[in-house]
Amino acid sequence: MTDLNGARILVTGGAGFIGSYIVDQALEAGAAHVAVVDDFVRGRPENLAGARATGRVEMLEGDICDAALIDGLTEGRDIVFHQAALRITQCAEQPLRAVQVMINGTQTVIEAAVRHKVSRVIAASSASVYGEPSYFPIDEAHPFNNRTLYGAAKVANEQILRSYNEMYGMDYVMLRYFNAYGPRMDIYGVYTEVIARWLDRLDRGEAPVIFGDGQQSMDMVYVGDIARANILAAQSDVTDDVFNVGSATETTLRQLCELLLDLTGHADLAPLHEPERKVNPVRRRLSSIDRIRAKLGYEPKTTLREGLQAVIEWRKASLCVS
Repeated sequence: MTDLNGARILVTGGAGFIGSYIVDQALEAGAAHVAVVDDFVRGRPENLAGARATGRVEMLEGDICDAALIDGLTEGRDIVFHQAALRITQCAEQPLRAVQVMINGTQTVIEAAVRHKVSRVIAASSASVYGEPSYFPIDEAHPFNNRTLYGAAKVANEQILRSYNEMYGMDYVMLRYFNAYGPRMDIYGVYTEVIARWLDRLDRGEAPVIFGDGQQSMDMVYVGDIARANILAAQSDVTDDVFNVGSATETTLRQLCELLLDLTGHADLAPLHEPERKVNPVRRRLSSIDRIRAKLGYEPKTTLREGLQAVIEWRKASLCVS
C-alpha cells in the first residue's frame, strides 16, 4: 500500500467539481502539499477555499498544454491526479481544441510524470467510452461503442497510459466515472444541468419538465465516492488497470425527478413531459463495480437521497452568498 501521509501531490483540474474533492480527501489522508493547476473554465477558486486555508495547497491558473508549466509543477511530486478535461459538449463544438487539451494535454502531463519519476498517476476516464451499451450491467470488458469525440479522447488517454506503462514502467490507474453529481457540480452536464433546471422551476412553484418519457436512465454516483475511489487507487499497489466508478444502481429521469419533488416538499407537483431532446445518444447506464470492490475495496457510501439533499443544501447556501 502507498501511504499518502507526507506525499507531495499534483491535481490537474483541481479547482473543478471532482478535482476539488480529491484535493480535500488527499489532505485528509495526510498529504504534505498539493499543487493545483486549473484554467478556471470549469473550475472555481471557491471550491478550494477550505483546502487552501490549511496552508498546504498551492493554486495556479494555467493550461495543461503548457509543457513548461506542467514540468515545473510535476518536479518533486509523488502522485499526480489527472482530472483536467473539457465538457463533452465543448469537445463536439471545438474538436481541434478537444484534441489539443484532451489528448495532447494529457500526454504533456504523462511525459512530465515520467521525466520526474512520479510514483503513480491516477487519471479520469469516463463511462462515455462504452457508448450505447451492449449489455447490463456494464463491466470493464464491455466494448468501446463510443461515438463522441469526448469518449474517443478518453479511450486515447487510456491507451496512452497503457503504452507508457509498457515503455517506461509508469504506474497508473484509470477510473471510468459514471454520472457524477453532488455539491460544486458542473451544472452544464447532461444530467446535472437537468437537476439545476428542475430546482430553479421548483423555486418558482413550477412543475419540473421531463423531455421524453422519463425512462432514460443513469448511474448516479456521488462526488465524494468518486474522490474516495481516486484516493484508494493512489494508495493501492494495483497498476496498469482501469475501473468503473459508479453506484451500481440504475435511476430513471422520472425516479430522479420524483425524489427531488419529495426532498423539496413539492410531492404534489406532477412533472410535465415534452418531446425528447437528442442531447445524449445513450439512453441507459448501469455500472458493474465488482472489480473495483475486489481490487481497491471501493464501496459507494452515499445514497441518492443523501446526495441530492446535499446538493439542495449546497445550492441554497450558494444562492444566499450570491
